[in-house]
Amino acid sequence: MTQTIAPRVRTVVLLLLAAACALLAGAGPASAHAAVTGSDPGQGAVVQEAPARISLTFSEQVALSDDSLRVLDPEGKRVDSGEPSNVSGTTYAVRLQPDLPDGTYTVAYQVVSADSHPVTGAYTFSIGAPSKTSAAVSGQTTDDGIVGWLYGIGRYVSYAGFIVMAGGAAFVLACWQRGSGVRPVQRFVVSGWLALTAATLALLLLRGSFTGSGKVADVFDLSLLGQVLQTKTGAALVSRLLLLAAAALFIAVLFGAYDNREDAQEKRDLTFGLAIGGIVVAAGIAASWAMSEHASVGLQAGIAMPVDIVHLLAVAAWLGGLGALLVALYRAPADAPVDSTAVRRFSAVAFGSVLALVATGTYQSWRQLGSWSAFTDTRYGQLLLAKIALVVVLVGVAWISRRWTGRLAQTVAVPAEREKERVGAGAGAPAVGHTEADAKPDTDTDTDADTAAAPAPAPAPAEIDADADAAARHGSGPDDELGTAPDLDSDKQRAADPADPERAAQLARQRAARDAARQKRLRDADPDRFGLRRSVLAEAGIAVVLLAVTTVLTQTEPGRTEQEAKAATSAAAAAQADTGASGALTLDMPFDTGGEDGKGVVTIDLDPARVGDNEMHVYVERPNGRAFDIPEVKVDFTLEAKDIGPLPVAPDHIATGHWSANGVQIPMAGDWKIAVTVRTSDIDEVTVTKNAQIG
Repeated sequence: MTQTIAPRVRTVVLLLLAAACALLAGAGPASAHAAVTGSDPGQGAVVQEAPARISLTFSEQVALSDDSLRVLDPEGKRVDSGEPSNVSGTTYAVRLQPDLPDGTYTVAYQVVSADSHPVTGAYTFSIGAPSKTSAAVSGQTTDDGIVGWLYGIGRYVSYAGFIVMAGGAAFVLACWQRGSGVRPVQRFVVSGWLALTAATLALLLLRGSFTGSGKVADVFDLSLLGQVLQTKTGAALVSRLLLLAAAALFIAVLFGAYDNREDAQEKRDLTFGLAIGGIVVAAGIAASWAMSEHASVGLQAGIAMPVDIVHLLAVAAWLGGLGALLVALYRAPADAPVDSTAVRRFSAVAFGSVLALVATGTYQSWRQLGSWSAFTDTRYGQLLLAKIALVVVLVGVAWISRRWTGRLAQTVAVPAEREKERVGAGAGAPAVGHTEADAKPDTDTDTDADTAAAPAPAPAPAEIDADADAAARHGSGPDDELGTAPDLDSDKQRAADPADPERAAQLARQRAARDAARQKRLRDADPDRFGLRRSVLAEAGIAVVLLAVTTVLTQTEPGRTEQEAKAATSAAAAAQADTGASGALTLDMPFDTGGEDGKGVVTIDLDPARVGDNEMHVYVERPNGRAFDIPEVKVDFTLEAKDIGPLPVAPDHIATGHWSANGVQIPMAGDWKIAVTVRTSDIDEVTVTKNAQIG
């Protein structure tokens, strides 16, 4: 059964690995998590006079560098003056050179969103009349080149390394303490530490080029590295490296002093200490992601970051422990196999981890999507559906593994006395002292002649013993580890000579190898253990694909942000259309106070939007378009270029969701900032702003 079914399972796992690689390769560049929701002048706008500055409004705060905002004339020369700055809220501007000639100008932007992802793009506007332009802004997107792909691979490896290191160590401490002395398990955990450390160093070096030029040559630019260290992401990566130093000490104690500890009470005390220290270190490493990515920005960041840490720890305990169990089932020595008690303990740990993942994942989904429609209308929602489907499949396979766990038979070790008896029997009677009933304690011992004559579907353990003995004598063991044995008569003569310690040591090694081969064959002949190995291998393959989907998900713009950006862009376009058609100004501004019933859209109508008296109407609607009342709404007008304002306006409530004010004075034409303060409860309040040309 092992030779016919196991290759099929391995083939399935290889196909899943290929699917994960294809998913990472086809994921495309990391989507920006901040979006441009407005600009002045707007996309494609034609203005009669050269503006003093250009401004861009984003869906969230962004980080700027000296070249974050560039303006190019029709010949491709820069005409911006000075460094870009934050003028208000999420609006950023850069001043222009005076007396710019007519023509088409290109605005290129390259910033970093609050959750560490680069945001790039460009648009054009014209002064006087459109013209041909030779300005080239190709190559502004930094995450679609080789540096971007390397950065994405580094993120995947860092997640995988953390899961393997933390989950493998947790499996040893919580489920299989004997595993601390098993070399394959040690290699598994150490490989996770090495992968995470190498990936973190690579991300630190790649970060400057990833958020800047995107050139491979800039990866080792020390000046860029210095700038990265001053950012939130750089601080998170450095913190992760420091915590990895503590993790190295933890691993050294786990596989050193802990494994060598023989006193039961001392070992229990050390287990408790390692468990507490390991949780603290693992939580700190998980926090290095939470403090610099999705959880650190947006709605309820103070709650989202601890929830994200719990989510990462649960993933590591489940998938990392699964990997350690797989290694133990396939690579553990024959004399120290993983027992059913350890498997049952891991099953309980995995069940608890799944419950934690369901709870934290539900909260994260609500926070990042905000509506049911975002599941199907946004890329983030579609990837989240794929992730949920994979988790459901993984839980189903884990349920099958749980059934195999319940039927797992303990490996029966052959007593040392019987070993000596069998070895002393010689080559002429390889099975002396081993009847079929002795070797198979779980089978019927009836010696009826008809039953004995019936053909057996699989070799009995006694036959396996004989095969292993013969293999040891003829140099063709199951793993080809024994080599060619010398002539038997010569062996007897040299073994009888007590003055030949070299030959005695050689025979001892042969006996040990023969015993190990036989125990491995006996262990692998257990159908319950074989079934568990297959199901755990299938779980591991699905987990690889699941991790790839999760990595792509962390690089994708959240559905809530994507929908809000689309709504704001549409509102800005509609406002420009309204202004051009009638001279009136209409601004739609989505808001979210963070409290109950705190989401909606506030609309400002200003007519005729000119210098002097104006009539203003304010409308408040729910996201579904229905009007509703709120306790308070206030409007301020500010002309920052002339240091005028803020000019407060307190509109009167007219009807449900409708306020108005007459005689709103606009003293002079210019780029006015309109700030609307919305209060939906005694404590929930937010101010949203937009800039608009009035007069």
